[in-house]
Amino acid sequence: MNKHLLIIYHTQSGNTGQMAAAVMRGCEQEATVDIRLLSAFDAGLEDLRWADGLLFGTPENFGTMSGALKDFFDRTYYPAEPYALNLPYALFISAGNDGSGAVREIDRIAKGYPLRLISEPLIAKGEITPEHLEDCQALGQAMAAGLSLGIF
Repeated sequence: MNKHLLIIYHTQSGNTGQMAAAVMRGCEQEATVDIRLLSAFDAGLEDLRWADGLLFGTPENFGTMSGALKDFFDRTYYPAEPYALNLPYALFISAGNDGSGAVREIDRIAKGYPLRLISEPLIAKGEITPEHLEDCQALGQAMAAGLSLGIF
């Protein structure tokens, strides 16, 4: 049976959208994983319950995650409590600064679901480069392969 990988992201300028598309391309290299790519406003509890692993993407806004990703967490946190999800997750962040505020806030929230961070956050500082997109693709491929092999 295929594992399920959920990518939840928000983009305003398009930078995080480029990163999400590259993450998706990486995930698609693993044929035994079903993937959903959803905007943070469109994702909900049923998507979390479907997932075996999560990838969150956000721009760094005012030193933290986007309001859209925060809205996703606000809408799903308490409804998800009875399910004790304990899912692996990783982050990709488009940052004008250093991205650390977004990472810190997401990690604090994720502990309550609970979710398990499985890799260092991928933070693209400044304009999105081909190297950033290659790193995003590698992150997606690694997450999908890890799920498929039962590592996570």
